[in-house]
Amino acid sequence: MVGWMVGLSVMAVSLTATEAEPLPSPPPAPYCEGEYADSYAALSPKARAFEQATQKKYTYCVRSTAVYECLSYGAEGNVRRTRTPVSAHGTAFAYKQQAGETLLLTNEHVVEWPDVTSDAHPVDGVPSGCKRVKDGLSIVENEADHYDRDDVPLSKAVVDPQLDLAVIKSKAPLTVMPWKVGKSAAVRERDVVDVRGFPLGVFNATNMGKVISAYDRDEYKEWYHDDFVIDALLSQGNSGSPVLAISCKTGEFELVGVYHAGYSRGSALNVVVGIDQARDLMTNLRRTPKRPQEGTTPLDALARARVAKRAEVSATPFFPFGSRTAAVFPRADGTLLFALYEQDFPRRVHPLIVMEDLPVASTDEGFGKVGRVWFGGERGLLERPRAEQDAELQQQLARLLDAMRRDATLAFSYQDSLPGSDESRQTFDTSARLGKTLERTIVAHRDLSDTAAELADRFAPDATEPATRTESVLKNPPPPGIHLGLTGEPAGQTRQPAKSAQGKEARTPAGR
Repeated sequence: MVGWMVGLSVMAVSLTATEAEPLPSPPPAPYCEGEYADSYAALSPKARAFEQATQKKYTYCVRSTAVYECLSYGAEGNVRRTRTPVSAHGTAFAYKQQAGETLLLTNEHVVEWPDVTSDAHPVDGVPSGCKRVKDGLSIVENEADHYDRDDVPLSKAVVDPQLDLAVIKSKAPLTVMPWKVGKSAAVRERDVVDVRGFPLGVFNATNMGKVISAYDRDEYKEWYHDDFVIDALLSQGNSGSPVLAISCKTGEFELVGVYHAGYSRGSALNVVVGIDQARDLMTNLRRTPKRPQEGTTPLDALARARVAKRAEVSATPFFPFGSRTAAVFPRADGTLLFALYEQDFPRRVHPLIVMEDLPVASTDEGFGKVGRVWFGGERGLLERPRAEQDAELQQQLARLLDAMRRDATLAFSYQDSLPGSDESRQTFDTSARLGKTLERTIVAHRDLSDTAAELADRFAPDATEPATRTESVLKNPPPPGIHLGLTGEPAGQTRQPAKSAQGKEARTPAGR
């Protein structure tokens, strides 16, 4: 009773004060200094009512499935094939109806699976080295939806790994987002954002937050685009969610980005692909041109001269190639010898492969041309003449040599750019960029270096074949058709062609 009495007393005083002095008018709507609002109070009643209508959802839960085939050997040596199905869930939103189809936007990593699993491209629950043999996309209610008769099948229209975006399409008519595409360049810190998606694939949810950084350059792995950072509490499954901001002019939502990733060691540090970069993808279904490899130069005569000079004056002409170490050795006649070593180099120093890179007569012909190839093991090296190489092996060796040329050029450029006593901000930034490019190249060429090891395992000299000393090849290579080996064969004698590669047991190279 005392509480009521006090409340009534306060009310009486308030009424008296109201009669004496009028209360101040309510504050005006939030002031928008830029393109987008910093408060949800700027949202128009019409836009608020539409978003609260449960029957008009334009975001969808996407189920991405794949089947991987893995090869193994049984106790009797027979090949076993096992298939492992996998699935993941993300978010997509419909933005346009065109030619009887509905177009949706989502992340590339939501709809794509690696062709072959590896350390660089892992898939949960699938061993490394398994091949994707089937995949599919569909719209489901949520991750627990196992009734597939009402699922909406989807297909890919265009994917852009650099933007981590993909346009997918449905033949079924879907509710399309009514909001216009905004300008991510106009997003400012403290602007309020609204994110619609399916966290963990469990249910449709709305997350709210603010822009905490208007710019973040994303160069992680294959990504190459501009982001902005928001503090909305997002989860896996939110990938592909539309990020909306409130226009100060209309009070309506505008699409300013697509959520695609978060900092793993941060709390609510989520990055959004700015929508300005996606306009061509959305309207013309055309991906952005592939980014140039920073720090790389064309494989021409000038690049060859740089590599040759660097290898000549350096006591350590080594460079990383995938998970292994490679080296390049110059020869007096202008030939370059590229050698690839085992993973435990320098504990074991015999090369797996040595390839001649012969100079060309004209600068217009490029870096060089493939010469002789030696495959090696602990016994030494053995040349495999081109006549013994089938078309597939020749293509593999050409790709291998081209990749080692590029990696040597990049690695030497990075080594030369390392800051010294006269370090400046520009040299530091250049070195940092080259270092990131080199790291990406190392990861990208792991499969190729594994393939080279498989080739060496197939074609290295066995107990019945003559082997050549490594020093003889790297320091003073024998002329074509001449063998300088360990078997007491007279120098200068023309050897018989080595056993055909087809005569040895074939092993499928690992990797894609």
